[in-house]
Amino acid sequence: MSDFLIMWDWLGFAVRWLHVITAIAWIGSSFYFIALDLGLRRDGDLAGADGDEWQVHGGGFYHIRKYLVAPDEMPEHLTWFKWESYSTWLSGAALLMITYWAGAELYLIDANKADLATWQGILISAASLTIGWLVYDFLCKSRLGDQPTVLMLLLFVLLVAMGWGYNQIFTGRAMMLHLGAFTATIMTANVFFIIMPNQRIVVADLQAGRKPDPKYGKIAKLRSTHNNYLTLPVVFLMLSNHAPLAFATQYNWLIAAIVFLMGVTIRHFFNSMHAREGEPYWALAVTVLLFLLIAWLSSLGLDHDTWEEAEARDLTPREERLMATEGFDEVASIVLGRCSMCHAREPFYPGIRRAPRDVLLETPPDIARAARAIYLHSAVSVAMPPANVSFMEGTERALIRDWYRAASEDASMWLALLNEN
Repeated sequence: MSDFLIMWDWLGFAVRWLHVITAIAWIGSSFYFIALDLGLRRDGDLAGADGDEWQVHGGGFYHIRKYLVAPDEMPEHLTWFKWESYSTWLSGAALLMITYWAGAELYLIDANKADLATWQGILISAASLTIGWLVYDFLCKSRLGDQPTVLMLLLFVLLVAMGWGYNQIFTGRAMMLHLGAFTATIMTANVFFIIMPNQRIVVADLQAGRKPDPKYGKIAKLRSTHNNYLTLPVVFLMLSNHAPLAFATQYNWLIAAIVFLMGVTIRHFFNSMHAREGEPYWALAVTVLLFLLIAWLSSLGLDHDTWEEAEARDLTPREERLMATEGFDEVASIVLGRCSMCHAREPFYPGIRRAPRDVLLETPPDIARAARAIYLHSAVSVAMPPANVSFMEGTERALIRDWYRAASEDASMWLALLNEN
């Protein structure tokens, strides 16, 4: 069991690595083409093109032309930018399953908010992503498609409502991640179901000598615009698990909402600059003000269960088994002495205002709940305590390792894990 957990953690890291790489490729190509499209020059001899641009990179010069319809002859080779988006979503979905579904008890469901079984939390997680796309797609295909500003406002309201809803049942960390996944699903579905099919129709018409219907370009442009403004908030939400002040506060859903507004102001500045329409520094000023508002909100109402509530919380079969395994009392004493000065409801280690990643290690139930993380970060590796600031001894790490492996190798523990996950 312990070896399985190590390999499982490495699998999670490998998928995360893949997800980051593919996301860089998707966002990079997206930002490049947005800047290119907005910065095209439309003076001089364009030979039927809508605009062109000269660029230099890597010691070479590139002459790029954009055709609204197509050149006189369609090229034999045409590069489609789609797999960057698809692979980002697929790797993200895999990471969601590995981290939040398989680790639902610790990372997904907040028992203080909703009394859900693991399967119920996973079902809500998966269904919400699908339903979100269906609602968004319906709005875009309605008459609102001809009113892009109104549609964008409704999309913002939908995202805020989803953030609030997620926060009613999931942990703050899962709320942020799911809101990011919800948004990313809309973006990738835009590419897969709308933008790419429309482009294929246009290309097929051109190859057959027919004049393409301009409505396909209009529809694709609307979805591409939404993707443009949603990209930066998605990146923030995906990174938020490193910032407890973002996800582990009372107003985390409101912080997420403000981040979407920041995405609009930042992209507006760069879109205007690339289009040579000036540099609206007021947009950057608004972004800074919104960021300061987020920082202020994070300081209000830091919400944790109390010590008494943690002690009184019903234990899961897994937690009961961990606490009943020989060696738990010694491990609890080690964790309390070496870790709880930071991982506390009110940390007293200098410079720590909020428990790192919002992991609490003050009570026996706290320690049992975080047992896997304690094992991986303090026994298998020496990641915690950071720089070994609390001088955890090698013998203490060995006690943690032996206790967790003893519990994990017990058949009843294995069955409890299967039942919960």
